[in-house]
Order: sequence, then structure tokens, then C-alpha cells
Amino acid sequence: MAHIHTSELVTYPAPEGAAGNPDFSVRVRVEGGEWQPLFVYCVRVDMHDVREASMATFDFEGAVIVEVTYNREELREAAIRPLSRQIAYGIHGDKIVFRLDRPAQLSIEANGERFHNLHLFAGRLEINQPDLGRSETLVIEPGAYAAAEWISRIEEGDKNGRLSDVIYFAPGMHRFEDGLFHVPSGKTVYLAGGAIVVGSFVCNRVENVAIRGRGIIYLRDIEKTTYWRSVQIDYSRGVTVEDIISIDPPHYSIHLGQSENVRIRNFKSFSTRGWCDGIDMMSCRDVTIEDVFLRTSDDCIAIYGSRGAFRGGSSNVSVSGAILWADVAHPIMIGVHGDHEGDGDVIERIAFDNIDILEHHEPQDGYWGCIAINAGDNNTVRDIRFDDIRIEPFELGRLFDIRVFHNPKYNPHPGKRVENIRLRNISFDGVCGNPSVIAGYDGQRTVDGVHFRNLRINGRLIGSAEAGNFELNDFASNVTFGE
Repeated sequence: MAHIHTSELVTYPAPEGAAGNPDFSVRVRVEGGEWQPLFVYCVRVDMHDVREASMATFDFEGAVIVEVTYNREELREAAIRPLSRQIAYGIHGDKIVFRLDRPAQLSIEANGERFHNLHLFAGRLEINQPDLGRSETLVIEPGAYAAAEWISRIEEGDKNGRLSDVIYFAPGMHRFEDGLFHVPSGKTVYLAGGAIVVGSFVCNRVENVAIRGRGIIYLRDIEKTTYWRSVQIDYSRGVTVEDIISIDPPHYSIHLGQSENVRIRNFKSFSTRGWCDGIDMMSCRDVTIEDVFLRTSDDCIAIYGSRGAFRGGSSNVSVSGAILWADVAHPIMIGVHGDHEGDGDVIERIAFDNIDILEHHEPQDGYWGCIAINAGDNNTVRDIRFDDIRIEPFELGRLFDIRVFHNPKYNPHPGKRVENIRLRNISFDGVCGNPSVIAGYDGQRTVDGVHFRNLRINGRLIGSAEAGNFELNDFASNVTFGE
């Protein structure tokens, strides 16, 4: 069980065998309390030059003091990002000290180093932990075991009236010998703090499922050819993923296919391999994503129409309070895949609110854009809103890429249309020499209606395409800028 030191602070001991990183030492205390050390995990980042960063986590309520000791070299300077959090800190020798009075997902960077940084996840206290005394709670102890055998036992118990509403993975190291844990309908899977699961959770044609807890899904040593995702949600409805951490899956962190009424909250992920996006969805509707931290080596969040076996458009997607860090590709991507064999799909009613973008680095100019809408496969993308987006200095790419386009690698056909895109209160502080692009494909495949309000670059209000370094072609119309 998690060690509760006071009513305001909870830390989670790492299980034996967890991979640590000595670059940082971290401890935390409530004001007036004793220091509690945190285990610092090793998390790999950036597929182009894989390096080992750090991650630590705890939960609290009230106010705490955090002390971070930098062990790699002499500490000369520090930064705590997102900068919008405005975390005040002091440097005392090799230590960075600061106070938190609310939950935060932070990157702590010493001497300008973004690839050997510390990711600190300071969460809220849990208020709905499972009751281990209830007969409906099935406790799975650490070890190596066949996930299918546990699933069979759960289903057999359900048939005989011995319901297991909660499947509790106790602290320690768990390994699914057969790789995939297929979650039945109506179940809550709970990963306790200090639990590490080597395996993937699959929700396939189920409903009313929750996967939550302070534990970690750890897939760093799984071969890329398996195409496992940390969580896979296909043809399902009423699924919640909350609070867990994903480390280095071979494929997407969370994959959604033709599912609806899905909520993802306070999910954190790291990835380093190709096609290791953060949260991708195909043919989904009514999806809510809140307070996530995604550091990925491909798109952080991608919203598509039909792809593979999944059919239909995507609609009613809300993303808020997210921190997006794309070491490769796009932080936000909408529109590429659709029903190219038919008349395309409609991707509509999408909203991104209160977002911090910490990085965008893509060496291929066909994949640029901190905010990218690329309609391919005969798709129509419409009624998309971005509000309160803060973009910090990034390495390589462009700010906006809004196009009807054709990428032969992924699209048998170009897209059909992009319309009614509204962007308000967007800020970028930094240098980006590559122009933003708003472009239709031809006279029938156009972009119509892209409206910027209060777009600011280095504090300057942008009142025209020229002032913001935008390139528009003849097939883009009704593009406006204002306060």
C-alpha cells in the first residue's frame, strides 16, 4: 500500500527491479513536516537520439516544499516549465527549491538541458481508492502470470454470482506472459501506486470500464514488432482512463478505434519509437481529454476518420488542460486519415482549450505544425476551435499548418475541405523562421474560414497574414486576423 505520511502527502515506493535515474535526487515535505524522498524513474525520450530523462511522482493536498538536487554536474541555471505555471524557485548550490499549492505537471531543466530533465507529477490526493476488504475487489499480487487465466477466472466468477467489480493490481512488478489483458465490461482496473505492469490493457467491444490508479504501464523492453499500446479501446463505450503513467509503448500510448463516451484524465506518457503517438483516435465521438501530459516521439494527439477496420468520422472531441511535448512530429494533428475508398469522412466539433505546447521538432517539412489540420482521404474538417494555447520556443517546424493536402505515403486521395476554424488567444514566444501555411489543394478542394483573434507572437498582436509570417495560396479564402 502507499505510505501516507500525513493527511496531505502521499509517496509511492518503487518496486524492486524498477529502472531508476541518478541524474536527480528529489524529496518533498509538507510545510513544517519531515522530508520524504521520491524514487526517480528513468524515462527515455526522443527517437532520433534516445536519451534517458527522469520522472518522479507524488500526491498532496494543501502546500508542499519540493527540493530537487542536480547530480550530473554543477548547477548553473534552472527552468521550470510550462512557463505559464509561473513557479517561483530558488537555487541553493546544487538544489532547486520551490513551493506547490496545487497539482502540477512540470519539467525541471538544469543548465538548459531538455533531454536529461526531470518530469515531476504532483497530483491531487485520491478520494476513491478501492476497498480491499470488499468481496467484489479481486487483488492480483505481483509476479509473472498469464493475463488470460485471470480473465477466465473473473468471467467464471461473474457467471456464478461472485462478481469482481474491481481488479486491483497490488504494488510490485507485474508481467503478463501473454501480453494483453482484455478487460471485461463493467470492471474497474486499478493500478496501485508502486505497481508496474509490463503488458497492455485492451478494451474491445466492452462498456462501462475504468482503468485508473497511480501505477505505471511499462513497455520499454517490449519489441517494436508487437504493436502493443498501453491502453487500447476499440468498438467500446463508457471507458475512463485516469491518473496512470505510460512508459515507452511499442505503438500508441492510448489508441481509440470506433468508440464513444470516452474520458481520459490526468494521463501521463513517454514514448521513443516510430508511430508511438500519445493519444490517437479513429472514427470516435464524444471523447473528453483533460489534464494530460504527453511527451512523445510522434504526434501527441491525433484525430482521424476511418482507418483500417474502423469506419466513420470523428466528432465532439474536447481537449483541455493538456501539456504537449512532441520530440518528433506534431503536438496537435487533425484530419489525415479517412474513407478514401468512398466519399471521405467528416471530422467536426473539436475543441482544444488551455493547452501548453513545450516542443515541436520535426526534420521533414511535410510534417510541420504545432497546430496542424491536414485534411486527406476526401475528408472534410470543420468547426474546430482552439482557445488559450501557449506555445513555448521549439526546435524545428512551424506554428500552423492548415491545409487540404495529399501525402501519397498515407493518402490515396487528397482531402475535400477545411472550413470554420477559429483560433483565439494563441501566443508564441520564440523564433520560428518557417512560415505558417494555410492552403487549399485546388479549386474544388479548398480552405474556407480560418479566423484568428488575439494571436500574439513575442507579445505583438498579429493583424494580418504578412505580419504573422503566413503563406496563403489561391485556394484559401476568408482568412481573418483581429483582436
